[in-house]
Amino acid sequence: MSEKTTKITYADAGVDIDAGNALVDRIKPAAKRTNRSGVMSGLGGFGALFDLKDAGFTDPVLVAATDGVGTKLRIAIDTGHVDGVGIDLVAMCVNDLVCQGAEPLFFLDYFATGKLEMNVAARVIEGIAEGCVRSGCALIGGETAEMPGMYPAGDFDLAGFAVGAMERGAALPEGVVEGDVLLGLASDGVHSNGYSLVRKLVELSGLGWDAECPWGAGSLGAALLTPTRLYVQPALEAVRAGGVHALAHITGGGLTENLPRVLPEGLGAEIDLDAWQLPGVFAWLGQTGGMDEAEMLKTFNCGIGMILSVEASRADALAALLEASGETVCRMGHVSAGAGVRYTGTLS
Repeated sequence: MSEKTTKITYADAGVDIDAGNALVDRIKPAAKRTNRSGVMSGLGGFGALFDLKDAGFTDPVLVAATDGVGTKLRIAIDTGHVDGVGIDLVAMCVNDLVCQGAEPLFFLDYFATGKLEMNVAARVIEGIAEGCVRSGCALIGGETAEMPGMYPAGDFDLAGFAVGAMERGAALPEGVVEGDVLLGLASDGVHSNGYSLVRKLVELSGLGWDAECPWGAGSLGAALLTPTRLYVQPALEAVRAGGVHALAHITGGGLTENLPRVLPEGLGAEIDLDAWQLPGVFAWLGQTGGMDEAEMLKTFNCGIGMILSVEASRADALAALLEASGETVCRMGHVSAGAGVRYTGTLS
């Protein structure tokens, strides 16, 4: 009597290769939207090719950045509002690249989940493509990993990797001096840092994600998922116009920790907190948690997502250029002698 042989497939172990292939087919039109000069090959191969000469560079230096979205993903997953986190992912990487003076060229994403849900994954990756379109870089490749047993049902994680370039000798920061004017570009909300604290504060408030937003229209969850603002195109315009000595992307560590990263040793900054109005989301978070001003300033962007240190004689022209590009600009202070950031005025 012969024994019956059990035929096991990869799908029986929880990995559906056909679903992964179907996802690639679905997102190809979104990736195609991001095509730009320099792209030689994109999705589908074992690697993607990019031609720096075709992209217009003569003697390029490459710049790379990688990041994630943090626990903002938890809100997106719990509310089902996943369309904007792809934009967040791109923004967190390319906003860093531009601070080095680099033009973002291409982007790769990593999407990991326990069981691939086609619609959710496609919405996320289509958001990534939208972020790439807005920042002028190509979605040139990525990885979708289905890993049973690694994530609870419905959960997923994201990581992103961006590569940019600049001509040799054009790296920033460069030329920052005492007296440089600090131009602040308004944020679109909390962006993608501090969400472990945000979630704790929402819990303390007793509100659910579907509750009416305390400071604006729509639900609380949707308001907190407002995507990170992409500063790439206006920032590059300003750099090319001349007079920009440094850019600081205001992420984890807030104003207090990020601005000193682009200032030379021995120099700091004087910032007037009365130069801009604290957005409602930060006022609500601060009040809910009884947070003091110093804690707010080293945790959140507090309404300023990017700071440019610019030559004083060019400040007005650069502010006008940035405003014409759609940015809300405030003259928030200046570079001064002595390390660290010193504040005057009050967050309000």
